[in-house]
Amino acid sequence: MAEAVRDAGILRGRELARLTEDHARAIKTEQSPTSKLLLLNAYCKQLLTKIREALKSRPAEGGKVVQVCSKIMARAIQIVDYIKTYGADDPRGKRDIALDSQQARLLFSGAGGEPVSRRDTIRAMERAEALWPALKYGHRPNDGRQTMRLTIDRKDLSISPEFEYRSMWQRSGRDVSLSI
Repeated sequence: MAEAVRDAGILRGRELARLTEDHARAIKTEQSPTSKLLLLNAYCKQLLTKIREALKSRPAEGGKVVQVCSKIMARAIQIVDYIKTYGADDPRGKRDIALDSQQARLLFSGAGGEPVSRRDTIRAMERAEALWPALKYGHRPNDGRQTMRLTIDRKDLSISPEFEYRSMWQRSGRDVSLSI
């Protein structure tokens, strides 16, 4: 139970160590096997209560909460999701779907409307290309400002990557799992 609590990130470090040491010490000092079993059940119940409280404090399942290793990866996943939904909802049905860096910056601007840096946007676009190889990253043609853009053929939308949102933990060293 303590390992489950630790893996879920509910209790960590010293607090979890103190709790488990106190429990182990109390169980060792008890003589009766029946009392040991009752103590063990009480400690399991205590850890289950901590897990239940942590689950209640998590956000509702209404929207996806994406936690990844970096903000660049989070923005790349946002780009991929946007292109998938935009491509499926586009009524015009043109052959290519494109997203340039200016559109991506508007996509990333938060509730406050503060702009995302061009460098971070371009890095996120490069990462999105790495996540979904069907995306083509390059300059917008006939543009003197050399604006970057991502393009994809409409027929390649069906081969989009699927992200496993539950396996993405911030700063835990795990990678984003995706399947095609």
